[in-house]
Amino acid sequence: MMLSNKINFHRKFVILAECFVLLSTICFLSVNALAQQASPTPAKTPVPVDPDVVKISTTLVQLDVTVVDDRGRVVKDLRPDEIEIYENGKKQPITNFSFVSAARPVAQNETKESKEAAKIVAGREPVPLPITNVKPEQVRRTIALVVDDLFLAFENAPYTRRALRKFVDEQMVEGDFVAIVRTGAGTGTLQQFTSDKNLLYAAIEQVKWNPSAAPSQFAPIRPTFDQLVRAEGQGEGTSVSAGAPEGFGEVNVRDKATGTMAALQYVVGGMTELPGRKSVILFSEGWPFDPAALSEAARLDSEIGKVVEMANRASVVFYPVDVRAVVYTGITAADQMSTPTASFGSIAPSPQRMANVMTQRNGQLFETRRGMDILAKETGGFAVMNTNDLGGGIKRVLEDQSYYLIAYEPDSETFDAAKRKFNKIEIKVVRKGLTARYRSGFLNLAEEMIAKQPGIEAGEPMFQLRRALMSPFVVNDLSLKLNALFGNSQDGAYVSSLLHVEAKDIKFTDETDGSKKAVFDVWAASFNEKGIAADQIRKTYTLSVRPEGYQKILSDGFVYFFMFPVKKAGPYQYRVAIRDTQSGKIGSANQFIQIPDVKKGRLTASSILIESHSTADWAKLFDANAGIARSTLQTDTALRTIKLGTVLQYGFEVYNAKLDSARKPSLQSRIRVFRDGQLVLDGKQIPVDLNGQTDMKRVQLSGALSLSEQMLPGDYILQVIVTDQLAKKKEQVTAQHIQFEVVQ
Repeated sequence: MMLSNKINFHRKFVILAECFVLLSTICFLSVNALAQQASPTPAKTPVPVDPDVVKISTTLVQLDVTVVDDRGRVVKDLRPDEIEIYENGKKQPITNFSFVSAARPVAQNETKESKEAAKIVAGREPVPLPITNVKPEQVRRTIALVVDDLFLAFENAPYTRRALRKFVDEQMVEGDFVAIVRTGAGTGTLQQFTSDKNLLYAAIEQVKWNPSAAPSQFAPIRPTFDQLVRAEGQGEGTSVSAGAPEGFGEVNVRDKATGTMAALQYVVGGMTELPGRKSVILFSEGWPFDPAALSEAARLDSEIGKVVEMANRASVVFYPVDVRAVVYTGITAADQMSTPTASFGSIAPSPQRMANVMTQRNGQLFETRRGMDILAKETGGFAVMNTNDLGGGIKRVLEDQSYYLIAYEPDSETFDAAKRKFNKIEIKVVRKGLTARYRSGFLNLAEEMIAKQPGIEAGEPMFQLRRALMSPFVVNDLSLKLNALFGNSQDGAYVSSLLHVEAKDIKFTDETDGSKKAVFDVWAASFNEKGIAADQIRKTYTLSVRPEGYQKILSDGFVYFFMFPVKKAGPYQYRVAIRDTQSGKIGSANQFIQIPDVKKGRLTASSILIESHSTADWAKLFDANAGIARSTLQTDTALRTIKLGTVLQYGFEVYNAKLDSARKPSLQSRIRVFRDGQLVLDGKQIPVDLNGQTDMKRVQLSGALSLSEQMLPGDYILQVIVTDQLAKKKEQVTAQHIQFEVVQ
């Protein structure tokens, strides 16, 4: 059994009273839900998006162009004859012209009342939302939220986290594919593109002040040794230097700027093959920009030029956000402007010296913002600066996601490296009062110059398997379903992963003894928040099936099981990819899981196991003479697909319950069931029966739900809430949930 060898769903500690109450209650609610629904809610149809919405090739140049009015609002009614494209000064005939809207489609059942009801339910307990794997054709916006923590002052880190949370909470919508990346971190698993908000929340928690960054926007002014010597001998002379902020102009600042550019190249390279409107929202305090690189030729050869070129070829738009907001460049209480002397006490600064400091800081501010401006203008975006509302700045960026898709066919000289290195793009809007934002141009690089993934050769099977393992999209040539389960034993925390494989997708060959054989490669790994593989398995397996079991395995599939110990609590992502060696088909699956720290002594629950029973098999569990029914625990927990008319049994463990003087805990549990985010069952608090249990460090709970034939098929969430009556008020409650699908 998973979780613990001591868990047994067939033990008599199943709470019969709870089961009967839940059985009658959920049947009643299901009937009412059916009666209240006048017509079935149609499935949401994803808006089709061409994965190559912007492309530069030797036969076609496609550009995404944003047109705004004098108030910065996106113009949606432009005609093809109102826009002109020039390549290297030569007007190009437009071959394609269309408007792509980023407006969010409102779901038919998304009413004001449903939103308010969801808020009320969410306010009572944490309500998990179902997470489904996003498909490429469903992606409308691909957004990288890049936090430049190499240049993020300590005081600005909380504001940045707040803006990120607001984006995930309020501004991220269906069809968004998002990553949160830190320039000072490695290429971590938490920095991959996902639609899973839980994964993004975990990434936000990692956004902290980087000790290599400055502690504040401007280092406090301190008198230099030269100033102290000169002031001692001369009093307050005009020759006394204003003093530069500590760290300003140091060599390592330039090195960190290079590191930021390298991180941005990594991000853009990872977005090259992703679909949808692709944007990078860069949260930064800017970085020093060499004035000598202002010329076009110098920029192309610089690190920032490489980022711009990669972005333009990958159709990525940059929107830098200055997290310093409205910056005060004057003297503050932290600045020591007065010069202490042994003879005269403290000498007050002259107005000229104070003006010098403000001028210097204004220059520093301008210099650090110049690179951000260039990134935005050269890629067709805009910079958000001089605002204390970072969330509002992100809102402006999201409103800018509507654009015109315009294409033209270049002539043969466009990609002739001997004649021209850089192809300059200029777009003019004929209608008065309108402005176009677009890419400045592109180099005449061949297609193979676009970033490729290093490592194993592309033609090798292991490369294909690794690519599937690391891909942000699920590869489904082979149908897989993964369920990673947290548990804790005397040896420590661990995660057991159950992977269900559809055997009908795998090619079997005939053996001489009449059996069927399949061979497949498996690559499974767990990654921590830094992207480091904590554990991994890479093996080749041979599956032999006797003739009498072949049809059954084709019908039911099989479960692959692997378990990794957890040495440190925190967020993890479990990924697995399988390759059928005979057909070459590949499938992948992944799951994010937050591992709690059981050693802290707080009330914690393991993951939930489920098993379905027919009504006849359910009756056998309470009849000592009925025999043992075949268990489907592993398959049901892996698939989480339950048929109507069956009994769904669940079980899990509770850790760190407080004990009374008799060394017994006092626990209560209740369940809630959600369908499509709406609460359909709210159970009563019921005391946990400890009958037959001996290990009070790992209290076992079990219950059951009868899935009435009149229930509505669809996605459900079972949430179990446990309350410890002996614990402190803030530490009394823990909850776990499992998502399952009800089918006919």
